[in-house]
Amino acid sequence: MTTTPRWLNPEERRAWLAYVQFSTHLSDHLNRQLRRDVGMTHADYTLLVNLSSVKDHSLTMSELAERLKITRSRLTHAVTRLQEAGYVDRREDPVNRRNQHAVLTPAGMSLLERAAPGHVEAVRRAVFDALTPEQVTQFAAIGEAVNAALQRMDADSDEQEALPWRRR
Repeated sequence: MTTTPRWLNPEERRAWLAYVQFSTHLSDHLNRQLRRDVGMTHADYTLLVNLSSVKDHSLTMSELAERLKITRSRLTHAVTRLQEAGYVDRREDPVNRRNQHAVLTPAGMSLLERAAPGHVEAVRRAVFDALTPEQVTQFAAIGEAVNAALQRMDADSDEQEALPWRRR
């Protein structure tokens, strides 16, 4: 089945290219800030933040991979690196021994506490200081709308993959 592409109109293209450019630039900016200030990447910061925000500072590797939207293999490498640095521990799941938990250590929490003020300031200066209060509200609404659409598409995709006649 071939369909004709629904090309972006000029304003959609402008918006898309602006997003691609600012998201790449922002990611680079935040990586540089965190590396300079505390010697970690933005990806590692996000991983530690996810652990810090849950009960017992612990998630199964599968839950953490899903939250971060990365493969289990990539997560394993990141957790191993953070474990070697003393910021994360790995523990067997007491209920299901096939699962492992990534657990934020006190050293990892301390690192986050040192990193957070500079990181929040970098985010504020790069994003929120450039926007009016109305634009902040629009930015939040846009992010929520796109995330909701992606979640629906992910659910539809998961449902299609689960259909027996779709399996190969």
